[in-house]
Order: sequence, then structure tokens, then C-alpha cells
Amino acid sequence: MPTIDPDPKQLPALLASLPQDTPLVMLNLLRFRDQAQYSDASEPARSGRQAYGEYSKTALAKVQGVGGQLVWMGRTQASVIAPEGEQWDEVLLVRYPSAAAFASMLADPEYRAATRHRSAALEDARLIANVEQPLG
Repeated sequence: MPTIDPDPKQLPALLASLPQDTPLVMLNLLRFRDQAQYSDASEPARSGRQAYGEYSKTALAKVQGVGGQLVWMGRTQASVIAPEGEQWDEVLLVRYPSAAAFASMLADPEYRAATRHRSAALEDARLIANVEQPLG
């Protein structure tokens, strides 16, 4: 079942369940719509990837504003281990200094306004919170 936005009823408990004193790396799996689907007809026609680019302009600035950084970004070539037919267009790794920094970004009014582009852009998505651990 396609999922695009976090469930606002579950988000506070989810954020509270994350480790509060350690950096998080968020794994973003993105599948774009061919054409962005805005609820507001005044938005210009654009592809899903172009709409996500509009979102990214604000999102990256807000990530950096809370002390985070884009760690890695790439276009998916093939799913080696995945359910049949599952595919993603783009993968991002974004590091935040803490769950509080991530929550602060989510609450920022400019960030919240930009999410309309993200919602219009995506056919399906995953956002998975991870804590780094040393190798070995």
C-alpha cells in the first residue's frame, strides 16, 4: 500500500521512542509520480521529480539549519532483494544530530509549507530512522 506522509497521530509517539541523545540517519526510499498531483490547481504542471526538487530546496536548508546533512543520494538501478515489482527511484541518507533536531525541523512552518511539493511528487515512500553503530 503506497505511503507518502507520516501518520500525524503516530508521529509524536514515534519521535519520543527514538534515542534522544544520539545522531540519527534517516533512510529515504522514494518513488516519484510521473506527474505531480497537487490539491491546489494554481501550481504549475511539473513531473514528480521536479516537484520533489521544489521540496528539496527548502528541506535541505532546514536540515542544515538544525545541524543535519545530506550524507548520500543516488538513483536506484535494481532491487536485488525485494518483493517482486518493488522499485524505488531514489535513495537518500540524511543525518540529524538528534531526534529533537529532526522534530524541530518537522515543526518549522517553512518546512511544513514545502511538504506540499513532497506529497504531490511521491507515489510511494519510506522514511526509516536508524542509529549508527561501529563496524566490527
